[in-house]
Amino acid sequence: MSMSDSDTSSQGSSAADYKNFRQITRDRLLYEMLRSTKTGDSKSTWKVLIMDKVTIKIMSYACKMADITEQGVSLVEDIYKRRQPLPSMHAIYFMQPTKENVGMFLSDMAGKSPLYKKAFVFFSSPIPQELVSYIRRDTSVVSRIGALSEMNLEYFAIDSQGFITDNGSALEELFGDDASSSRRADERLNVMATRIATVFASMREFPFVRYRAAKSLDTDMMTTFRDLVPTKLAAGIWNCLVKYKSKIKDFPQTETCELLILDRSVDQIAPIIHEWTYDAMCHDLLNMEGNKYVHEVPSKAGKLPEKKDVLLEDHDPVWLELRHAHIADASERLHAKMTSFVSKNKAAQMHQGSRNGGEMSTRDLQKMVQALPQYSEQIDKLSLHVDIAAKINKLIMELDLKDLGKLEQDLVFGDAATKDVINFLRIKPNVTRENKLRLLMIYAALHPEKLEGDKIKKLMELARIPQDDMNAVYNMRFLEGSSNTKKSSSVTFGLKFDVSKKKNGFRKDRTGEEMPFQLSRFYPMIEELIEKLNTGELPKNDFPCMNDPSPTFHGTSQGATTRVGQPPAPHSMRSRRTATWAKPRASDDGYSSDSILRHASSDFKKMGKRIFVFIVGGATRSELRVCHKLTTKLKREVVLGSTSLDDPPQFITKLKLMTANELSLDDLQI
Repeated sequence: MSMSDSDTSSQGSSAADYKNFRQITRDRLLYEMLRSTKTGDSKSTWKVLIMDKVTIKIMSYACKMADITEQGVSLVEDIYKRRQPLPSMHAIYFMQPTKENVGMFLSDMAGKSPLYKKAFVFFSSPIPQELVSYIRRDTSVVSRIGALSEMNLEYFAIDSQGFITDNGSALEELFGDDASSSRRADERLNVMATRIATVFASMREFPFVRYRAAKSLDTDMMTTFRDLVPTKLAAGIWNCLVKYKSKIKDFPQTETCELLILDRSVDQIAPIIHEWTYDAMCHDLLNMEGNKYVHEVPSKAGKLPEKKDVLLEDHDPVWLELRHAHIADASERLHAKMTSFVSKNKAAQMHQGSRNGGEMSTRDLQKMVQALPQYSEQIDKLSLHVDIAAKINKLIMELDLKDLGKLEQDLVFGDAATKDVINFLRIKPNVTRENKLRLLMIYAALHPEKLEGDKIKKLMELARIPQDDMNAVYNMRFLEGSSNTKKSSSVTFGLKFDVSKKKNGFRKDRTGEEMPFQLSRFYPMIEELIEKLNTGELPKNDFPCMNDPSPTFHGTSQGATTRVGQPPAPHSMRSRRTATWAKPRASDDGYSSDSILRHASSDFKKMGKRIFVFIVGGATRSELRVCHKLTTKLKREVVLGSTSLDDPPQFITKLKLMTANELSLDDLQI
């Protein structure tokens, strides 16, 4: 038995072999882990894959069951569930390196009657030496181990350029009323740091580690635990990376990319404001469970519609094309696609000819093509998105979201004031409770000084906001980023805010960018931060670096700047594919979105060093969209990580929990 570090498949890839972030993750799991267990004639031998709760989620985010089966796995099991002995089969264990997991593994494989013939063991993160010794002490097990390796892959690839560490309670635990430097909080940060570090182990990248500095380092002010979270996390990640440099084969010894660690205080508005892209509106308005949408399919026999679960994910080319488009743009493009489908199919034209003249609506076009059975497979995905867009547009009208959205964005850009909020609440009494709450939370984020007086209370009374919801507004203060509390013996969080924020908190319209739609002004603050990081203009006082990089390293869009006398860093000019979602498309068959996968391999560009951004306390879909946008603009792959990916209702619930530790999530759903 030998303890080894798995070799990543991302090394030495040519332009033709280029893989994005999630593809590298998938390939490591399928080929580096599962396929590596095929020895001798075992290619024809089926295996059992055994995982814990965390690794099951890791695998499910990156791979489909068909992918796993293709690698010779016939059965997937939970390590903590009772399992049938299969003494003639080999087993693959993919698990966290915990004492409980190792104990279960030894129980499976020890003695005269092990559950499996041979075990191939892969740990998701570095295993402590005492657990290795624990395994080695059982000689009956050692002889049955085919491999014992550290995969160093303990993150959840939720997007081609996004991951989460699955620390969903980070906001309330690290920034809430009771947030303090405790053993529990430190353990949470250690788990987070370990999981983030495995991203770089997987990608074979060694980053410059930048982080948001504590804002209250004045000697007369008290630095709170919440203000030090990015600093503590950066130190934890750095410690892991230093170990990787000496332990993992082929791990870069010089910096190859940049990591920027932030927290939710950098942008309190992005998680609350209405984002008008197709993806964000689906998740905000349609009560989806994750990426699952319940689609009602019309019955051909005149019966009630059938309900069908559909996943809105990257394998759907229509979704991939439209997800970052403004809802108005997405609706127009869907109508154009449906019209194109009809014009390019003779049977559809004949069917159209039997109808009355005049321009047909998208809904009419959809009903028409559904009546043509030979086109059912082609139209299914397009029809799905026509239904979704129609439902969203209906909700926009019913909820009066256009007026609300305009006021939200006017507030953010300083074009509306308190009187406009009061006027809106008076003339729009039927706005939903949640939407009124979100409006007041935006107001509180822009005018934190109002939380000290009775103005915000009067606004809440005008909006008829109950006490439970008022907590979410008041808890915005925890995301101020720092407190002006004077040093004292008691650790409290003061409500003295920097009044200058009232003037400085408004966003400025981005110059040089076309805004074809009225409600597309808003942008998340990370867009500015990433662009400044790219040009080397990110202030070092506000965002220091753990590895103190040379001032010549600015990570420009060319990605080729290195220190004098130093050889080019590995991967700095890796060939990478332009993000396909951003390319203009011309449909060639009347119904498809130009098959992303078919055309993806034909367009390559030299890309610069990768940029990784991690946000403690939850990221938003608008921030994920920005990372895709900037990948194309900066010619650098931008990968977003966070403790969770939150839609507005989830974020509001978490804000309430910041001062309601005795309540559960179920108690506070809105």
